[in-house]
Amino acid sequence: MPRKRASQKAKSDNVFGQARRPAKMFRAGLYARVSTNDQQTLAMQNRAMREYAARRGWTIALQVREVNSGAVKRVAREKLLEAARRRDIDLVLVWRLDRWGRSVTDLLATLQELEHLGVGFVSLTEALDLTTPAGRAMAGLLAIFAEFEREVLRERTRAGLAHARENGKRLGRPATAALHSAEIRRLFRAGLSKSEIARRLQVGRTSVRRILRSKRV
Repeated sequence: MPRKRASQKAKSDNVFGQARRPAKMFRAGLYARVSTNDQQTLAMQNRAMREYAARRGWTIALQVREVNSGAVKRVAREKLLEAARRRDIDLVLVWRLDRWGRSVTDLLATLQELEHLGVGFVSLTEALDLTTPAGRAMAGLLAIFAEFEREVLRERTRAGLAHARENGKRLGRPATAALHSAEIRRLFRAGLSKSEIARRLQVGRTSVRRILRSKRV
């Protein structure tokens, strides 16, 4: 009987005649971000992500946090991306998508980079797991929304330019050198070099040469 139980145990460790492979221990990088006026949720984000990583059996290889507004460059996020590029982590875990991406376009760009690197991405609140087929399908929908966002921005830009033209507003870079054209010619006739004129009037030397070529001095 003991020999039979040992034989059954040996069989249980095989799948279709092949030995089971031990599950991979994923190295997770955790990212938490709060605005300057909402720092009380930082501990909650960290606790929720650490508990989730423990339930999934992941090792926390790196944990970073950021306290800033959405417009500021995210240094801690870049640190986590650098770890992904070095293959020091196998996946990124965030509490919520808007904690990670500044916009849909920014979100999609970073997710595409992680996918290219072979690094997974999991958002705890939205239950988005890009290590699964369903999660990767969701990433395809994000690409559609990103294109929609870009088109909306282009349309707003075109509408703003049209409105400015209708109101007679001059578009493009201000012609700062042209405002000094008479003074440029006067100084050149007085014997100053083009470089000296540009330095004195704080305009580009190329602009000085263009103005002097446009008409006789």
